[in-house]
Amino acid sequence: DLLGRKQVSLDWSAIREGLGGRRILVTGGGGSIGSELCRQIARLGPGQLVILDQSEFNLYAIVLELAQSYPDLPLVPCLVDVRDRDAVVRAFQSRKPEVVFHAAAYKHVPLLEEQVRETVRNNVIGTRNVADAADEYGVGAFVLISTDKAVNPTSMMGASKRIAEMYCQSLGRNSATRMITVRFGNVLGSAGSVVPLFRKQIEEGGPITVTHPEVTRYFMSIREACQLILQSATIGAGGEIFVLNMGEPINIAYLARQMIQLSGKEPDVDIKVEFIGLREGEKLHEELFHNDEQLSDTGYEKIMLAKCRSIPLDSVALTCDALQKCVERFDVDGMGRLVHQIVPEYENRAMAIEPDEREEASA
Repeated sequence: DLLGRKQVSLDWSAIREGLGGRRILVTGGGGSIGSELCRQIARLGPGQLVILDQSEFNLYAIVLELAQSYPDLPLVPCLVDVRDRDAVVRAFQSRKPEVVFHAAAYKHVPLLEEQVRETVRNNVIGTRNVADAADEYGVGAFVLISTDKAVNPTSMMGASKRIAEMYCQSLGRNSATRMITVRFGNVLGSAGSVVPLFRKQIEEGGPITVTHPEVTRYFMSIREACQLILQSATIGAGGEIFVLNMGEPINIAYLARQMIQLSGKEPDVDIKVEFIGLREGEKLHEELFHNDEQLSDTGYEKIMLAKCRSIPLDSVALTCDALQKCVERFDVDGMGRLVHQIVPEYENRAMAIEPDEREEASA
C-alpha cells in the first residue's frame, strides 16, 4: 500500500442523488483524471455525458470504452481545445450542460517552466473560457480541478493554477453558477507521475532518480481524487476550495525504496536510488492551504474547506485580459510580470527579473 493509509470513501448516495440524470460536461475528459471521472460519472446514470478533449486519440479511447461498458449511456464526444473560446461557447450552446468538471490543464512542472506562454494560455485563458461559458449558459455547478502547487507557488504551473482559482472564485460572487474549486496533491498512477516513472526505472534495472533526500509530496489514488471532485459538486455552495485530508505527506525517497521492495528487490543493492537535485520550479514540501485561507469543517469526514481572500472580479479579469494580449504578442516577460503582480507570493527569480537583468545574468 503506497499511500500508507486507508483510502477515503465518500458518500455515494449523495453523489448519485446530486448528479444522476443530469447533463454533465467534463473538459480534459481523455486524460488520467478526466477519464476516471467520466467512468465514475457513467456509473451514476447521467442524463448525458459530454466529453471534451483536444486529443483525438484520448477522446476516441474513453468514448469507445464507455460505449462498450454502458451501451445505453448518452455519450457526446467533443473534439475541442479549451483555448478556443468560440468552440467552447458552441459546445455549451448546443449541449446545455447542468454540471461542468474542468479537468483540462497542463501539469508537468519542470517542462512548463520553459513553456510559459502555453501554460498561461491553457491553464489561465482556457479556464476563463470554460468558466465564462458556464456562467453565461446557466450551468448549475462548475468545478475547477486545481492542485496543491497553487499554494505559495514556486512554479509557473502552480502560479497559473492559482490565477485560475482566483478567477473562478471571483466570477462566482456575481454568478448564479456555483463556482467550486477542488485541490489535491499528486495522484498515484496518473500520466507522467512519479509512480509509473519509478516502475519503469525498476523494470530497467535502475537507478531510480529522486530529486532530493528530503522531498515530500501529498498523494491520493485516482479513485479518491474523483470521488472528492464529485462530492464537492454536490455539497459546494460556491466560492469554496475543497481539499481531501490525505494524511501525512510521503517522503519520495521512502516511496522509491518501498516500490523497489514491492518488486522483490533490495534497495541500494539490487537497484540504486540516485539523487539528482530539485528542478526549476519544484519545492521540497507542498502545502494544502495558504496562510490567509480560513479553514472550516464541511460535515464530511476527510474533506476540508478553505474560504479564500476576497479578490474583485474586475481586477482578476483585467489581468487575464492583459495576459491574453501578452499571449498574442508572445511576450513572455510581460506574462511573468503580470503573474507576479496578481500572485505576489509566487517565488521564481527567473520570471521576476527585468529583461535587461536576465541578459546580464546569462552573460
